[in-house]
Amino acid sequence: MTFEQNEKRLEEIVNLLQGDVNLEEGTKLFVEGANLIKESLSLLTKTKGKIETINKDLDKFINDTEVNE
Repeated sequence: MTFEQNEKRLEEIVNLLQGDVNLEEGTKLFVEGANLIKESLSLLTKTKGKIETINKDLDKFINDTEVNE
């Protein structure tokens, strides 16, 4: 799932948990939500790594360009 899909499903889970759910269903929803949070954090970490790599490459390009001028 995408980050946005995870976010939407987490909102649905929160709304469901605020209503009347039995213990078994509440537990299932809680576990699903926890797994979605883990997946979302993983996606954010990967995205952060990509952005850091792009920034390093950009900084290197800028520095190399300034040296050659």
